[in-house]
Amino acid sequence: MLEELSTLLDSLARDAGRADYLAAIIENNALGKQTVATRKLTAQRLTELYTLESNAPLFRVLRRFWHDDAAGRPLLALLCALARDPLLRATAEPVLAMFDGEELSRQKMTDAIRATVGGRLNDATLDKVVRNASSSWAQSGHLQGRVRKFRQKVRPTPLSTAYALMLGYLQGLRGGRLFETTWTRVLDASPAELRNVAAEAKRLNGLDLKSAGDVIEVGFTTVLTPQEIKDSRVTH
Repeated sequence: MLEELSTLLDSLARDAGRADYLAAIIENNALGKQTVATRKLTAQRLTELYTLESNAPLFRVLRRFWHDDAAGRPLLALLCALARDPLLRATAEPVLAMFDGEELSRQKMTDAIRATVGGRLNDATLDKVVRNASSSWAQSGHLQGRVRKFRQKVRPTPLSTAYALMLGYLQGLRGGRLFETTWTRVLDASPAELRNVAAEAKRLNGLDLKSAGDVIEVGFTTVLTPQEIKDSRVTH
């Protein structure tokens, strides 16, 4: 839902709350939907994917980075949606494991989703999920093509890199482990390459970064509250 998210964020102030976003979608029809029912469904899905809640770090930081990193918006949206949507997240491995130029196997994506949900979805629903997930990966730049989709590499931006690192940080990871997560795999770059991009993110106040040889320390005092930092449990 990259187009809807972009339109919504461009139409409201950066300090807007969830009530403001919902009013814009449902009451003011900021997204140009034809019926009230469609407006409500769109509001529900956007809330599921992005929370639209300024107190939630996933959305608040996305909102902040959105303004400063236009080129990184597709990756920011995908990363947030992956963190929120387990069905989309189930399709990550089939896509990220593809080599550049490889054609997408719908069967592999279907199998990955089925392994996550078991028998809870019938074949028609599974097919719809695969279509939606394929569209999401195309909107983020990982796939190209209309009917047949092929893998292409994306290019990490400084703030999309900071966001991916933050997702690992909120899970309790620290140091070099932050550069070796599912979130950073989405960026199609090696840990060494991402360290260089992270240095630029530091200059943009997207994160804190200290390094000495092979030892690296990453923090997020510029974007997370002290309580959010405290609540992120360290995983050893």
